[in-house]
Amino acid sequence: MDAMPTRTTSELKRAFPTAEISEFRGQVRAAVPVSSIGDCLRFLKEQLGFDMLVDLTCVDYLAYRGATSRFGLVYLLLSVDRGERLVVRTFVDDPQPAVPSAVPLWQAADWLEREVWDLFGIRFEGHPDLRRIVLPEQFTAHPLRKDYPLQGRGERHNFPVITRAEG
Repeated sequence: MDAMPTRTTSELKRAFPTAEISEFRGQVRAAVPVSSIGDCLRFLKEQLGFDMLVDLTCVDYLAYRGATSRFGLVYLLLSVDRGERLVVRTFVDDPQPAVPSAVPLWQAADWLEREVWDLFGIRFEGHPDLRRIVLPEQFTAHPLRKDYPLQGRGERHNFPVITRAEG
């Protein structure tokens, strides 16, 4: 796949001059400050036609050399008509990592944001139903954080046991 057309790259850079745009092996990436991520995602959908959120995930950079922020959120966007893909990243830190919800832009963000909240503890402000999606509600931690113990914290004994006959 060819790199993103210069027009899209230049419009994104003009609208968000603090964005760091890079290209590697035909994949274009934009790193946007967390203060601009909501406006940037809206611009990408409404002005540049990235009409599909393919995926949303998170990376925990705890103790990673050279990392300046604890968490990196990664949005994979697609313009269906043009077949263009774009990776948008933003970074957040503890103690209260939060970003605006993308659900008003792409309904697909609903479960993706819930998964990131559940496993990493990133809060999506304005999400219509931010609750656990993978783990039980009684779980109090976020197990994909790198500071979560490999053997857990002993919380499994608090979960209700559901038998095959009940479930």
